[in-house]
Amino acid sequence: MSTFDNHTSVLSGNSTSKNVGPTLLWFRRDLRLLDNPALYQAMKAGPVIAVYTLNDQQWHEHGVANGQKGIIAARVLTLKDQLNKLSVPLIALHTSGYKHVPSQLVKLAKQYDCASIMFNHEYEINERQLSDSVKRDAAHHSIAVQSFHDQCLIEPGQILNKQSQPYKVFTAFKKAYLAELRSKMRPIYGAPTKHALQSNVQVQSDIRCVEEYLKNLSLDYELDLQLYACEATAHEHLDEFCRHRVQNYQQDRDLPAIDGTSQLSTFLAIGVLSVRQCYQAVEVSGHKSRDGANTWVSELIWRDFYRHLMYLYPRLCMHQAFKQKTEALPWRHDEHVFLAWQQGQTGFPLVDAAMRQLNQTGWMHNRLRMVAAMFLTKHLFIDWRLGEGYFMSRLLDGDLASNNGGWQWSASTGVDAVPYFRIFNPTRQSERFDSTGLFIRQYVPELASLDNKSIHNPSNVQRKQLGYAQPMVDHALAVKQTKAWFKQLDDTAVNQMSLERV
Repeated sequence: MSTFDNHTSVLSGNSTSKNVGPTLLWFRRDLRLLDNPALYQAMKAGPVIAVYTLNDQQWHEHGVANGQKGIIAARVLTLKDQLNKLSVPLIALHTSGYKHVPSQLVKLAKQYDCASIMFNHEYEINERQLSDSVKRDAAHHSIAVQSFHDQCLIEPGQILNKQSQPYKVFTAFKKAYLAELRSKMRPIYGAPTKHALQSNVQVQSDIRCVEEYLKNLSLDYELDLQLYACEATAHEHLDEFCRHRVQNYQQDRDLPAIDGTSQLSTFLAIGVLSVRQCYQAVEVSGHKSRDGANTWVSELIWRDFYRHLMYLYPRLCMHQAFKQKTEALPWRHDEHVFLAWQQGQTGFPLVDAAMRQLNQTGWMHNRLRMVAAMFLTKHLFIDWRLGEGYFMSRLLDGDLASNNGGWQWSASTGVDAVPYFRIFNPTRQSERFDSTGLFIRQYVPELASLDNKSIHNPSNVQRKQLGYAQPMVDHALAVKQTKAWFKQLDDTAVNQMSLERV
């Protein structure tokens, strides 16, 4: 039985108290019925009118991938049908940019005499500012606002060290996180129940703007939008992973040629699944060996770690390095070099296979994200912000906190980032994690005829015969130069500290 069909909750029952008017429930990146704090509480309170704001201008400014836009739009269509069964109408508003959202929400609330507006928190700086604006505008019109913690297992700001400061090392954060998890983890919410008064709301669903948007949206490759738009399908994937694959996750997650990762990130990115549901599912999976489950839980905590940091250090949302001294590094902005990396024409087979997977599918294997990011920043010394933006423009699972955290980790500019002198050798990574070249053959087919050894680093003759690019850089020389730039940065910082002491 799937989690979707048998989802229990620590919160149960519906209030029968009457409300002055219906609640306006604002959906954001929480496009689900199950384990949705705002929806659950709104349905308890009385009649509900749901609203989704389509912000294509903001999507453009944030560099959201067209594939993710399509998935979100398709999900809104299926969400409307789910809500209709609960007698909850869904109205979609095409508000263009965030600045128009507060007035449009208040206008809708006043139109239907809504007593309150409810929504779940989002933690990016623009989204937090938007939430504050909604609260101010609603208060000006005497409309109550309730907002709820949703996106993390533990609310950002709740895990601090003994000096009441944020943890800046993941292992210490994780230890404190696990110690506090049982007492501070948010509850899990079951399916909302149709309220007895819901039929009194005489409002028709209207999502025509979303239908029109989806119809005119162009995608770069064939994509099954319905795969990601169905909540039941998301839970089937979660259950399948926890039943059959999580036990081997520790070993299999680094092998791009096999189905060793959960591949749930797209569902999480748009809110069809919650991290709380993922944690519950893996905790009740019942495998005797917990190594795989514990490793996956650690990845869920990494996801929260980056969200907590983004909340506490808003500059991470503003294209700024966590380690501010690294802003002085001489990052390159060579368009020709950057384009070759984007197109998978670097001459390093595993890097090229990874980039082509991203371009052809909108997804990239997690280890390969590190390999590709470190190659761009440590071999080509291209500004990490360019790579971060390109990933967001292509990834179906694009998520600001995780993407920024991963890029700054790889570039050695972020909190608890990889030391600058630890630089992946892309050929060695290929030999270790794609030993037979199966993944490379799939995405760099011009190399498919090579033997299992040559495919990781073809000879010059083989490259010419097969029409494959020469290596853009010499690994050893590139590493030497990158280490020198970072060391110079450290030496400058030490000298500056000495001068300040004097």
